[in-house]
Amino acid sequence: MLQSMTGFGSATVENAKISVTVEIKSLNSKFFDIYCRIPRTYSEREIEIRNLLTQELERGKVEFMMNVTPKDESGASTTVNRPLIKAYFKDLKATANELGFEPSPTELLRMASMMPNVYNNDSLSEVDAKAEWDLMKSAINQAIKKCKEFRTQEGGNTSLKFQEYIQSISNLLAQVEEQDPKRIPVVRERIEKAVGEWSSSETFDKNRFEQELIYYVEKFDISEEKVRLKNHLEYFIQELKIASNGKKLNFIAQEIGREVNTIGSKANDSIIQRLVVQMKDELEKIKEQTMNIV
Repeated sequence: MLQSMTGFGSATVENAKISVTVEIKSLNSKFFDIYCRIPRTYSEREIEIRNLLTQELERGKVEFMMNVTPKDESGASTTVNRPLIKAYFKDLKATANELGFEPSPTELLRMASMMPNVYNNDSLSEVDAKAEWDLMKSAINQAIKKCKEFRTQEGGNTSLKFQEYIQSISNLLAQVEEQDPKRIPVVRERIEKAVGEWSSSETFDKNRFEQELIYYVEKFDISEEKVRLKNHLEYFIQELKIASNGKKLNFIAQEIGREVNTIGSKANDSIIQRLVVQMKDELEKIKEQTMNIV
């Protein structure tokens, strides 16, 4: 099953001391980008969190948020350094007054609380620290699982769309195959008419004329392009069944585009060229969707 890069997952896990809530959002991106928002107390865990996300989500723009809430005072390993926050608050207020405006107390408190060293971290025992991290990992893994389920569901919907677009191109190709035999006599007639005056002259070489005619007929031949296009369409469907990645599907779409363009340029037929325009329209839809596949 294909996986979309669009996904969401959340989980809350708790024990007697703390409650951990994790939210993961993923969006379409050419590369794998992770934005982590975690409590400063647990900043040393960020690398491990990023490794977990990288292993499981592979590709996309991922926003990760984790909140840790103590359930009682015994679960709080962090305390506020009130004297330092007060000092920051007074200094910020004095600075604002010097600049000639009255600041909002709420905004000043928010800024003061974000200053360095305003939180005192009480070191946990090794056993408690491990139990706390295990709880966090449990929440993270559950959120990742739900995000991947969301991605799979979205990927399934996209796969159905891909099949519709490929079938549409196949139907248009069938119309091209139906029109193809009708255009060669028209081309022949047009060439013969164009050289009518020349053929009536004494220097006319009938053998040379036949050779030129064969050359132009071969130049307008699209038999190989039709076969290759049909093979590319079948290959695309095969890759859908084995849950291929977005990059590979995009490469196949590019090959489909090359054959469609060649058919349009060689056909020299208004009906086929209109069908080619419709094929390109369906192909653009495919290319847009491949950009959102993992």
